[in-house]
Formats: sequence, structure tokens, C-alpha cells
Amino acid sequence: MLKGEISPNNLIGGNMKYVEKQGKTVEIAITDALVEMGLPSDKVVVEVIEEGSKGIFSFFSSKKAKVRVYKKINLEEIANTFLSDVFELMGLSVNIETTLKKENNLDILLTGKSMGLLIGKRGQTLDALQDLVSIVVNKSSDSYVRVKLDTENYRSKRKETLEKLAHNMAKKAKKTSRKQFLEPMNPNDRRIIHSTLQNFVGVSTLSEGNEPFRKVVIVPSEKINSIDNNDNKNKQNNNNNKNRNNNKNRNNKNRNNNYKNSNKYKNKQPAKYKQRKGKSKFNNNSNSSNNNSNNNRKQNSNSEN
Repeated sequence: MLKGEISPNNLIGGNMKYVEKQGKTVEIAITDALVEMGLPSDKVVVEVIEEGSKGIFSFFSSKKAKVRVYKKINLEEIANTFLSDVFELMGLSVNIETTLKKENNLDILLTGKSMGLLIGKRGQTLDALQDLVSIVVNKSSDSYVRVKLDTENYRSKRKETLEKLAHNMAKKAKKTSRKQFLEPMNPNDRRIIHSTLQNFVGVSTLSEGNEPFRKVVIVPSEKINSIDNNDNKNKQNNNNNKNRNNNKNRNNKNRNNNYKNSNKYKNKQPAKYKQRKGKSKFNNNSNSSNNNSNNNRKQNSNSEN
């Protein structure tokens, strides 16, 4: 394989683990890489980076050949091996068919007896197996691979059931003008509900809660409008309250400033203020002394008489 011909698409699963080697010739460099990796030639993909010198001049030139050898990763084989080990531990005899499609989609079909055990309640066991296979497969691939695990056409049947449920609950929500809460679902089932009711007139959908109890809520359009109106009213009330508080704070600041200014004015003129107070005290004292002298004179005149 010449330089530039290799790409991630040439490798199954897009894995880019490789070994680089140099040698006098391309063949020697590839052999050294295979020995180091411990793999046969049919399990690798070779990229020639430098071919080195050729012909009679190769004996006099120091330019070496350089290759990059990639290990082929068979994602179908990895998934098959993992599931076979799991089913052996479960004591089940299951036929496994894997198909790696374009755009990194890996479809796995399971057939055999007692498939109900693999499906579980509302597909929970099948979903768990699918998640495990996805983790194992994507560990060996640099690009994400979407895994779909199915048996006895369960996925399509489940989709039909969810679509019927979505339409029935949407009609009920529209008729009663009340929200309809569905049971907790996995992300794939919730996605089916949302896509089914995307163009349904009069309702909309949203998800509430945290995993694994996250569920779909079907909301009639009237409720949405009332919710929006309530939100707008609450925002307006909050803004009005903020404005009132700001006005109160400004008034309090103005009062404090006026009080401080009045105290400053009094402190600037203490002498006059005290002088006025002194005059008033002096006048009061003089009046009281005059009253006392008049009383004494009256007493003296009375005594003489």
C-alpha cells in the first residue's frame, strides 16, 4: 500500500493503533513490525511512508524505508465474543448475527429459545445488554459506534406501542386541557414519544425528572400559553418590586443625607446657638429676680402696717 492511501475508513471500526518501523527495504520493515505486534499479515493494514532507495543505488544510499502497520480491529468479532461469554454464564444458547453498516452502525440480532428472559420487563434487560456491548465495542474504536441489539423484532413492536400510547395521551391532554404524565422511560423510548408528537396540533412534549425516573410530560397548548402568561406576570411583578425597593432605598438615602447636612449646619454655628440660649437664660433669671424683689417690698410694707 503506497503512502497516502490509508485512512481510518480502511480499518474496521476506525481504530488507529499502529507501529512504525524502518528498514533497508519495505519488506524488512513490515516483517519487523509484524514480529513486534505478534500478528500475521492478514490481521494488519500497512501504510508505506518512505520506500527508501531502489535499484543499484540502494547499496550506496543511507535512506531507509519506513512503514506504519495498523492492527485490524473487527468490531463484529469483539461484540460476538463478549455476548457469547455473557450467554454462557447465563446458561443460554443464543445465535448471534452481527452486521456493521455504514456510518458506524452495528446491528446485532439474537435468536433462540427463552428470548423473553433477554428482553425483560419493558425491554430493560435488552437495553442493559445493549449498553454493555456499546461500551465494550467503543473501547476498541476511536470513532463512536452506535449499537442496536434486537431479538424477536422487539424494537419495532415497542416503537408501535409507544406511538399508539403517545397519540392516545395527546388526545386526552387536548380534551381535558390537563397535563398527562407518562411512566419513566429510557432515552430511546422518550425520543420516540417526542418525535411522534412533534407535529401533533394542540400539544407539546417535555421531559422532567432525573435518570432513571425521567419521564415525558404532554402539555396542551392552552396550558403552555397560561404558563407563559404566568411567567410574564411574575417577571413584571418582580420588576415592579425591584423598582419599589430601589425607590425606597433612594428616599432613605436622601433622608440620611438631609439629616447629615442639618447636623453639619448646627456644628458650623455653635457660638450663635449657645449665645441665643444664654440670652434666654439671662432674661429668665432677671425676671425671676425682679419678681423676688417685688415680693420682698410687699412683705415689708405689710409688716410696717
